[in-house]
Formats: sequence, structure tokens, C-alpha cells
Amino acid sequence: MTVWDDLVGQEKVSEVLGAAARDADALVTAAAADEPLPETSRMTHAWLFTGPPGAGRNQAARAFAAALQCVSPDRALGGAPGCGFCDGCHTALLGTHADVSAVAAVGAEILVKDMRDTVRKSFTAPANGRWQIILVEDAERLNEKSANAVLKAVEEPAPRTVWLLCAPSIEDVLPTIRSRCRHLNLRTPSVDAVADMLVRRDGVDPRAAADAARATQGHVDRARRLATDPAARERRAAVLKLPLRLDEVGACLRAAQELVDAAAEDARQLAEEMDGKESEELKAALGAVQGGRLPRGTAGVMKDLEDMQKRRRTRTQRDSLDVALGDLTAFYRDVLALQLGSRVAIANADAQDALDRLARADSPESTLRRIEAIAACREALDRNVAPLLAVEAMTMALRAG
Repeated sequence: MTVWDDLVGQEKVSEVLGAAARDADALVTAAAADEPLPETSRMTHAWLFTGPPGAGRNQAARAFAAALQCVSPDRALGGAPGCGFCDGCHTALLGTHADVSAVAAVGAEILVKDMRDTVRKSFTAPANGRWQIILVEDAERLNEKSANAVLKAVEEPAPRTVWLLCAPSIEDVLPTIRSRCRHLNLRTPSVDAVADMLVRRDGVDPRAAADAARATQGHVDRARRLATDPAARERRAAVLKLPLRLDEVGACLRAAQELVDAAAEDARQLAEEMDGKESEELKAALGAVQGGRLPRGTAGVMKDLEDMQKRRRTRTQRDSLDVALGDLTAFYRDVLALQLGSRVAIANADAQDALDRLARADSPESTLRRIEAIAACREALDRNVAPLLAVEAMTMALRAG
């Protein structure tokens, strides 16, 4: 199983990255043997991966990182980099490779302090790998200062450093940065391709895999979670019942509170899993005796960790809300398709009765206004409007139609 097997429905992207990995391997081999470097190469020092949510931008970037670090002995016999089994591939895919540094947004933005050490590391030679690789998973969340720090590093990179940036679209990245990157755009994989992946890779029942892939419309990560996590299926079912409950103002307010509470519970569960472990590990690294006081001068380090964890909880809550809003959008899109007699496949076939009821009760114009209300709620959340206020405004708009 190669590193490209997780790139669902991205054959062209896999082909481009595979060719670049082979050229990168030739460059490293020639440099190590003190031979002349190849005159032409499909490898470059900076790449920009774009595509809609769920297309697999981060997976493609990490697969490429693994192929660049591949140390399989088969390469000497003509095998392609990216075997998926060697130590280089394995650790790069797991995120534990010493020469693959990943940066993701903890809160709403990637701050310059989050990038400072990574940018500094990008100018160093690989410790034990073939390349020094910097993976920025949420490049659209770089603020002005952190983007400028990345720009300086991308403009004049070290000889063996590769930058991999991921963003929803090319317009989400500064023109000065994207002009120095090779751009690859990933497409939304087909429902059949996602269902096939769930059956082959995760052992999901074919019917359940097809239902999850259809419900998420090709979003690979959400399809996997929906197919394998009963709690995720319960949350989605609750969201799909919401449109039928909005018959009075009180019901709108209760529904909004339930959506926000469910998102907060997701954030709390993640915090329980990660915060305590991170705090104990940091205390041990700082030399604190178990159950004892921290050494003098280390309180600021713990405060930084607590601030990061708080930002992560906020981000997790809003991401969870965004999933629910995405489910609502898909629901009303199905209602609109029924109202217009469209031949577009229904994503929420398991809620057919509710879809038929709403399609008969209202006009296409009302459905479009409801879809716009959900989009307005998402925009408000992006602008840091209090979640409960934003969701209450949305549920009231959904009731009004």
C-alpha cells in the first residue's frame, strides 16, 4: 500500500506528486554522490494544495512529505518513492518524523509566535531525513505577521527545504506567497469513490458506507466519522430533525441552545482527552515533581499552554457548529431539489419524509432564503460573533422562511 492510496479520487494529483518525488529523489542521490544535478526537474521548493473541504488537501501534502522522506531500498532498484512501509514514510504519515514539521491553526488565526520556531527550523539542514519539510495545514488562517514570516522563508529557502501549504482556494493565500508555489487543485471525490474507500480501508458495511458517502457528499473525513462513530450519526439525526421543530419562537431559541451546547460538548470531550495529558507532559519536561510546584520562572510557559488550549476549545466548538450548519445546508438543498424537480441525487435519503413535507409546505424562494440564513450564520461565526447569538438569529430566519 503506497502513500498515495489515501488520496481518494485524486489520480492526476497523485501522478504529479509521484513524478516530483522521483525527481526529488534523483536530486538528493546526485548531490550525495557529488554528481551533476539533473538539468530539468518537476520538483520545486514550495507547493500550494487547494480544494474544497474534505477533498484531502492535508492528506495529499502529508503523502507527498512521506514520499520525499522515503528510504525504501526498492528505490535503488527503480521503485517509486512513497512505499508506505519504510521508516521514512511511516513516521512522516504519523507526524513523528524529525524533519517534517506541521503547523495548524489552534484558534481563528495562525499567530506569528506559532510560526517563529518553524520558520527558523526551515533554514536548517535535515537532521536525518532527505528533506526539511514544513507543512502548513491552514494557510488561509495566516495573519499578516505570520504570512510575512512565511513569505521571507519561501522567497529564500534553504537548499533542502520544502514548503507545503494547504488552503481552500488560491485566493485565500497572499499573492506574494502563491506566486512562489506550484499550485495543485484537488477536486471533491465522487460518492462512489468515498464509499469504496470506506469499505476497503475501514471495513465498513457497503450499505452503511454508501449512506455515509452520500450524506457527506464526498467529504472523506466526515464520511469516515459518520460511518464509524455512532455519536456522530446521532448528532446528525438530531440536526436533520431541527427544521420541523421551528414552529414558534421558543422552539427556535431552544434549538439554537441545543446546537451550541452540542458543539460545546464536543470541545469539552476533546479538552478532556488532550489538555490534561499536555499539561502533565509539559510539567514533567519543566522538571516539576509529580503533584509538586513548578520550578521558578516556568509559570509563563504553563500560561502559554493554557492560552493555546483555550483557543483550541473555541476552534473545536466552532468547527463542530460548522459541521451541523453544513448538514442543515445539505438538508435544505435537498428540499430545493425536490421543489424544482431536479434530478440531483438526494443526500439525505434517510430523511425523505421530512424533505417531502417541507418541499410541499413552502416555495423555492423560501428555501433559498433559509440557505442564505445558514450562510450568514457561518459568516458571523467567522467574524467571532457569539455562537449563541449567531445561531439564534439563524433559527429565527429559518422559521420566517
